[in-house]
Amino acid sequence: MSSSTGTTGTTTVITNIATLVTNDPSLGDSTPLGLVRDAAVVIEGDRVVWTGESSKAPATDNRVDAGGRAVLPGFVDSHSHLVFAGDRTEEFNARMSGRGYTAGGIRTTVAATRAATDGELEANLTRFLSEALRQGTTTFETKSGYGLTVADEARALRLAAAHTDEVTYLGAHIVSPDYADDPAGYVALVTGEMLDACAPHARWIDVFCEKGAFDGDQARAILTAGRAKGLHPRIHANQLSYGPGVQLAVELDAASADHCTHLTDADVDALASGDTVATLLPGAEFSTRAEWPNARRLLDAGVTVALSTDCNPGSSFTSSVPFCIALAVRDMGMTPDEAVWSATAGGAAALRRTDVGRVAPGARADLTLLDAPSHVHLAYRPGVPLVSGVWRRGVRVV
Repeated sequence: MSSSTGTTGTTTVITNIATLVTNDPSLGDSTPLGLVRDAAVVIEGDRVVWTGESSKAPATDNRVDAGGRAVLPGFVDSHSHLVFAGDRTEEFNARMSGRGYTAGGIRTTVAATRAATDGELEANLTRFLSEALRQGTTTFETKSGYGLTVADEARALRLAAAHTDEVTYLGAHIVSPDYADDPAGYVALVTGEMLDACAPHARWIDVFCEKGAFDGDQARAILTAGRAKGLHPRIHANQLSYGPGVQLAVELDAASADHCTHLTDADVDALASGDTVATLLPGAEFSTRAEWPNARRLLDAGVTVALSTDCNPGSSFTSSVPFCIALAVRDMGMTPDEAVWSATAGGAAALRRTDVGRVAPGARADLTLLDAPSHVHLAYRPGVPLVSGVWRRGVRVV
C-alpha cells in the first residue's frame, strides 16, 4: 500500500477503536475534534495514510486491535524547561506553607545547572522526556534559561537539540546574577555574543516579560535581535501581573504568548485578531496557588488556545499533559473536547506545525491509545494513568 504523500513501507492498521480523535472535522463528526466512532487508522512508515470506519479499513501487513478503546493524536507539549539540574523541593514546601512565588527562585536552579556536567544534564533531560512519553507526549518544545552565561546557554541548547527540533533560546529568563547591577549589560550580552553562540542550536527565541525579569522595551530588543538571526519569537507573557507581553507578542507575530493569566480586554482582542496562540500552563497555577487563566474568556473571543505543562523545577514540576487537561476542565472553564484539542492541535499551532497534533492522511503517525473508550476520560478520571500505548513516527514506543 502506498499513500498520496509518497510514503512507502510496512503498513499497520489499528482497528476496533471506540472513539478516534482526528482533529480534522472533514474526517469525522464535523466538530473540531473530527471524532470517528468504531474507527481504524492505517500507518505506513512514519505517516498516517488512512482513517475511517473499521469496516472500511484496507488490507495491511499488520493489525493491532485497540479493544474498544480511544485513540487520539500524541500530545504536543509546546512549553517546557527540561535542561536543568537540582530541584527546589524546599522552595515548594515553603510556598505551600504560605510564602508567595516570585521569579527569584530561578537563581537556585541556575547555580545547580552551571555546576552540573553535560552528562548529568542530558541524563536529567532524557529521564523527563521518557516520563512524558509514557504519558502520551510525542512532540515537545524545551528551552534553555538556567545557564545565563554564553557557554552554559549554548550547551543547554546543544543538548536539547539532540532530542527535539523545537528548541528555544531563553537567555532572557532572568537577568543573570552576574549582571545584577547591570541589567542593560546583560541585555547586550543576550542580544550579542550569547545570541551568536546559541542561534545555531535553536529554532525559537523567548523572553520572560515580567516584573522582576524583563520589561517591554528590553523584551522587544531581545526578540527583535533573535528574529534578525532567524529565530522566531515566543514570549512568557502576563503570568504574574498585567503587562505589555501579550501586546508585544502579537506585534512581533510571536508563535505563542505563554501563561496569559492577567489579561485586559485589549489583550484578548489583540490575540483574537492575530495569529499568536495563547498557551495556557495550568500546572504553574496549581503549583503556586495563583489565579487560574480564564480559558473560557479566550475561547469565546475566538483566540486559539494551547495547553502545555511548563515542566520546570520551580513553578510547575509536572510532565503530565493529562493532568493539565484535567486542571483546565476543572478550573479554567474548558470543556473536555476543548482541552484535548488544545493539548494536541493547539500545541501544534503554538509550534506552527501541521504535521503533528492530528490523525489524518499525511500527518506524522504519533498516536496515543487510552485505556478508556473516550478522550473525555482524561478529565473524567484525573490522576489515573490512562495512557496504555504510544506510537511515535509510526513505531510503538509504549
